Amino acid sequence: MSLKDSLKVMVVDDMATSRGLITQALDEIGIKNYVTENDGKQALERLARNPVHLVLSDFNMPGLDGLGLLKAVRSQKSTQKLGFILVTGRPTPDMVGQAKALGLNNMIKKPFTSASMKQCIESVVGKL
Repeated sequence: MSLKDSLKVMVVDDMATSRGLITQALDEIGIKNYVTENDGKQALERLARNPVHLVLSDFNMPGLDGLGLLKAVRSQKSTQKLGFILVTGRPTPDMVGQAKALGLNNMIKKPFTSASMKQCIESVVGKL
């Protein structure tokens, strides 16, 4: 079984359009085993019950934003080793610094292509 077939991914974004663009890129890459959440708190609860290998999370979400989700994921024993990629339209130096300090694995800037998403994911999990 290839990594593409076994990799479990969670996409977290409060905007349906953005979730759709991310999952479309995953489909094009050949990653089919993914779930979606539209809220950071719900994502965290679901991850505690059913951990995945990789989280692709939007930065700007109401309630628990991407950095808050990253911090929470890293603070729980069952999820602390998950791969975590932040998806954002406006990465600021301050945000990037905070994310790295919290243990971010990678970041991808919107808009992205399927090829850039694949490259971003491979830098975290290995060759797909």
